[in-house]
Amino acid sequence: MKSLILSLFFLACFSTHSSAAVNNSVRIKGSDTMVNLAQSWAEKYMEIKPEVFLAVTGGGSGTGLSSLISGTCEIAMSSREIKGKEIALAEKRGIHPYEIKVALDGLAVVVNPQNPVGKLTMEQLAGIFTGAICNWKELGGNDEKIVLLSREVNSGTHVYFKEHVLRRGNPQGTEEFAPSALLLSSSQAIADEIAQNPGAIGYYGMGYVCVKQKAVLVARDAKSAYEAPTIDNVISGRYPISRPLFFYLNGSPQGMLKDFIDYCLSGDGQEIVVKTDFVPYKR
Repeated sequence: MKSLILSLFFLACFSTHSSAAVNNSVRIKGSDTMVNLAQSWAEKYMEIKPEVFLAVTGGGSGTGLSSLISGTCEIAMSSREIKGKEIALAEKRGIHPYEIKVALDGLAVVVNPQNPVGKLTMEQLAGIFTGAICNWKELGGNDEKIVLLSREVNSGTHVYFKEHVLRRGNPQGTEEFAPSALLLSSSQAIADEIAQNPGAIGYYGMGYVCVKQKAVLVARDAKSAYEAPTIDNVISGRYPISRPLFFYLNGSPQGMLKDFIDYCLSGDGQEIVVKTDFVPYKR
């Protein structure tokens, strides 16, 4: 907590015109899914290199990429790939986005532990979140209205879930979240609501699941096996809702930035990935 408070303080003091690390300080901003992971990396790295200060804040993947484009962070965390229009805007402003995959993540679909529904197909998930399925009894559960929880539209998790679950990977798909879906500002906000609402269903990075939520098993279709969001299932590809996690920088990393990213991708850095309940990109 102390390091996070210091991060916020120093972040507020930085100039807004930096495209490289300033005074041995690096601003890392973006995906709320990745905040805990990046904070763990930062804390361990600063123990090794006490002359370096790393400030980590969330706000969503879109916010992180906007900050990179505006020059108000050195590293943007993103749980989705950068969009073409973001690349075009960045290049127009003299920023050259450089992508690095740093970890993998499985998106858990979560319900309240009191909910008897424990497994769903991708088709059923699409029906739930588009509003075609409105009551848990349609899925073998209680006669209770389904309460939809989603991340807000600026979230890379929101974008990924829409493209890969609602639209089933079809780039021409037009499916959208049901208007009744409650758009929440963070994964933790969804977790907190799930914990106290027996009718709710939501999704977030599997690292946020605890005993107050139940992760449902997910199958690609009715003929496929139902799989849990675990490290082994994400690595093997058996779990159908998984994705890479990215750092974006202005150009290829040099100096201190390169040293930090090399640490994140090292054996020690990827062990932190496992300890924070994500999946290592490099084993």
